[in-house]
This record gives sequence, C-alpha cells and structure tokens, in this order.
Amino acid sequence: MSMKPVLALRLGQQLRMTPQLQQAIKLLQLSSIDLEQEIQAALDSNLMLEEAQSEENSAEPTSLDPPPVSAEETQLKEQTTNDDPDPGDQPAAPNPEIDGEAVPDTSEQITSDILADDLPVDSVWEDVWDDVPMPASYNAPDENSESFLDIQNSSSVSLQSHLEEQLNLLHLSETDTLIAIAIVDGLNQEGVLTISTEDILLSIPNEKVLRDGIEVDMVELDEVEAVLNLVQHLDPIGVGARNLRECLLIQLQELPLETPALKEAIIVVDLYLTSLANRDYKYLIRKTRLNESELKNVITLIQSLNPRPGAQICSTNTEYVEPDVIVSKQEGRWVVELSAKSAPRIRVNSDYASMVKRADSSSDNTYLKNHLQEARWFIKSLQQRNDTLLKVATKIVEYQRGFLEYGEQAMKPLVLHDIAEAVDLHESTISRVTTQKYMHTPAGVFELKYFFSSHVSTHAGGEVSSTAIRALIKELVTEENPRKPLSDNKIAKLLAIKDIKVARRTIAKYRESLMIPPSNERKRLV
Repeated sequence: MSMKPVLALRLGQQLRMTPQLQQAIKLLQLSSIDLEQEIQAALDSNLMLEEAQSEENSAEPTSLDPPPVSAEETQLKEQTTNDDPDPGDQPAAPNPEIDGEAVPDTSEQITSDILADDLPVDSVWEDVWDDVPMPASYNAPDENSESFLDIQNSSSVSLQSHLEEQLNLLHLSETDTLIAIAIVDGLNQEGVLTISTEDILLSIPNEKVLRDGIEVDMVELDEVEAVLNLVQHLDPIGVGARNLRECLLIQLQELPLETPALKEAIIVVDLYLTSLANRDYKYLIRKTRLNESELKNVITLIQSLNPRPGAQICSTNTEYVEPDVIVSKQEGRWVVELSAKSAPRIRVNSDYASMVKRADSSSDNTYLKNHLQEARWFIKSLQQRNDTLLKVATKIVEYQRGFLEYGEQAMKPLVLHDIAEAVDLHESTISRVTTQKYMHTPAGVFELKYFFSSHVSTHAGGEVSSTAIRALIKELVTEENPRKPLSDNKIAKLLAIKDIKVARRTIAKYRESLMIPPSNERKRLV
C-alpha cells in the first residue's frame, strides 16, 4: 500500500452553524425573563450597545383582517402615488437602532397646557394642586414601586419560626422548651407531626432521679404528651396532629359549644371518618341515626375545617407570567402585537460608532469594529426573533379564531406541522418559538403550546380537538346530578350522542388531566 502524499479534489456538502445562526437560535427559544437577562448581559459586555431612550415598539401590530378603505382614501393614495417618484430610486430608510444614529429624546418635553403660564409669583403647591383628591385609606403599593418589589421578593415566614415566636411568649421551663422545639422540628410543611413521641423523648437530654427510692427518668412520656397538646393548640389550631382524625378533632373541640351539629360532627370524625371519606352516606345515616338534612349539616361543618393547618403559613411566593404576545379585538378585527418587553429596546451607541475608522488597523480600532459588528448581529437576531414570534402567533390566532370567539369547545385540532407549513419554517423552529412563550387574550393568558392539540375522529369522519373534548367533559361533570355522578362509560356514551367517538380509557385520561375525581368520589348529598 502506497503511503506517499497526493493531491485530490473532493466535492461534498457540510452543514455548519455560523455564530450568528447559533445566536439567533438561542434568542429564539428564550422566555421573556431569560431574554431580559440576555439583553442585560449584552449591554454589560458590549460598549457599542445602549438602551433606547424612546419606548418604541419595533414590531407593528398585525391584524388578521384588512381594515376597510374608504373611497376618499383610495383616491388620495392614487394621487400620492402619481406625484411621488419611483420608490426604487430612493435609498432605504435608515434604522437608527442598528446604524447608531441619534434619536432625539422627547421624554422631558412639557406642553404648555400642563401648567398655566400666568401663575402668581407667590403661589404654593397647595394652591395649584388643591383639587386633587387625597386617598381616604391605604392602597396597595404600585407594581413599579420599590416597596412592591420588596414585598414580593421577601421570604415567607416558615411554620417553625411562626410557632417558636408563640412558644417564647409562654415562659416554659427549660425541659418543656426542649420538648416543644423537638416537636416543632418534627413537623412537615402541612403541620403534621412526622415523628413519634417516643423518638422525641429520646432526642432530649434526660437524667435519672430517685422517686420513692426508685431510679426513674426525670422526663417521662406523659410530659411529652402534655407539651404536644400545648403545641397543638397554638396558631394555627390543629398543628402538630399525628393524623387527620386527631387534627379535625382538635379543631372541632375548639369551637363554641353552641355550634350547630358540633356533637354529631365529633362522633362522625371520631368513629366513622373512613366511611365519610368513602362517601358511604347510607351507612352513616344508619349508624348515627341522623336524617339526610342533619347529616348534610354535619358534613358542611367538617368541610369547613382545615385538614392541613400548616399549609396556610408555609405559603410559596407567587410567580407572575409576562405575556410575549397580546391579542385584542379592535373594531371587530383580531389584532396581534408583541408586548413592550418582547420588542428590542437597545441600539448602537452613535458616539462610539463614530469612532470606528475604516482604514485604521490598530488594536483599538479593531476592538471597536468587533464590538460594533457583534452589536449589529445581536440587534438583528432580536428583530428576527420578534418577527418570527409575531408571524407564528398571528397564524395561531388565525387557526384558533373560534376559540377566541366561543371558548374551548370551539378549539380546532392543530399540530406543529400545520403552522410550519403556513409560515414556511421548520417544525423545530416552531417548537422553539412556542416554548415558554405566552399569549394574552381576552379569555386569559395561555402558553402558545396550549393551542396545539391532537384530534379525535367523529362518526361522520370529521375531527375534534382534544381540548374541546376536555371542555365538554368539564361541562358534563358540572351539570351532573351529584347524587348519581356520571361514570367514564356514561360520559363516553353522551359524547357518542354528539357524534364524538371517544373510548372510556381516553375519557379517564382526560378527566385525570382536568383533576376531576372519579364518580364515586364526586358523590355527595344535595
């Protein structure tokens, strides 16, 4: 075999992702919060980028229907077209955000109608703004204020710290304090005691003492039970219970004696809690000798209790969703537009851009050139991301216009391939665009993925969206007789009457996704 070097020509194709394409794909799949962080990182690392002073939205709202044009507008447009020169001979309009041209800041301009010109020289604030009504009570802080952010970002009080604050006010002995702290540490987030009293007794230091000539432990199990009873009556009442029965009984025993159906509720919780959970009302009526109306009052009282008292203390921070697309109906037409935070709010710094010299090859000039090129790439990637997002959202609204008009039952079957063909993009691009992107509609805020659903065939050969079937199941369950709830098989038969062919297993899967319990758990007294 010859090992000598030779020269040869080969033809081949190779797919390579340029840095610009990688950056565009990365920005495309970012959520609005991640995009803000990415923009801030670019502003910190690239001196050519700066925040735009004017709050201009680069993406114009898109309407699904063309606006009506009057005859006068048509005639004026024809006259203007005949008088104007050929648009092909005119240069392209400059983009101040990309080219770095200065944009005048008009944020501080004040019109003359805000304040009167002939104010007296000795006028004071109260004389000018005396007519402004003052708030009569405390109002919640504005979302843009610092106090609102401090409240939202502050850590919530834990259940343990909430109970320890109450224990500090009781002036317990050193031993009882150790027992109470051990009990509090053994609680989970719902306030249930997860360790036994024997383990609590072993966890505290215990000494031997002589009682009647016999050496015994200084702290016994009865003292642990007494401290546990004390903790169970702290706020929230019922915390520290070892099971659901004990938790409900503690709360019932704290109610006033004149509470209606209190005695019967204690009996039901103490002796027949399992039957109540299984909704065996006939057995409860026979055992408690209550009529149906009295049993209903007992169940209402029990349902007013809190089975997880610690959960109301261990509250999680609320997470807010920032919509990327806003859909509204204006003059009978659905209009799709990007939110203000989704549009690029950065531009090239005109001062630094003017320092770049074409013929200069110094290190400083090369540094400025590289940053200028990266800044233009970044802004172009942002604009491409917003254009793609607006194009995809507009097409989704066009497909699902029935949902916007009539609700979930009018949702049409839609897959990524349908939108990809409509906007001439790859399915992977559609998947990136619709992930972690939200649309604000008159019906609420939905993720773009929500509008995609599989289809179910009908007896007539048509197709129905799975989202529409879920809405029908929810409607049937809402209108059912609570004494005789609809089973999955019965729901399937009712949908078959509406020409929708769905198996019982599919009904069960949709019902579980809606967090609707089965029929035996939905049964209740009227």
